[in-house]
Amino acid sequence: MHAPEKNRSFTQLIEFEIEPRQQAALVSALSAHTERLAQGYPGFLSANIQASDDGRRVLNYLQWQSREAGEAAFQSFESGEQDFWQLIRAHRAKTVTFGSFQVLHSLALSHDNALHCTLIG
Repeated sequence: MHAPEKNRSFTQLIEFEIEPRQQAALVSALSAHTERLAQGYPGFLSANIQASDDGRRVLNYLQWQSREAGEAAFQSFESGEQDFWQLIRAHRAKTVTFGSFQVLHSLALSHDNALHCTLIG
């Protein structure tokens, strides 16, 4: 049995390809941008910003309670409300790749080191 689609959390992945000298500044800018998203949009669950060892890539991982919540936040990116496109230009991203995913299976360790597995659909 599959869980209804609206009960699944939603993940957005945004990968930036940049020059290594831009990586630290981009991570800092994305951190501030992501904090604004967390405070300003309902349905925000979590975010991670990851930097590659070679300095050429940054991955922004955003998780939302629903597809609708994630898409509403992304629409604000496109309208310029959060200055996302300016952030891309300012850090001279060579490429930016967007991906959207429904969460179907989740693993996590609890505070007592027990492994919790959730099969969503």
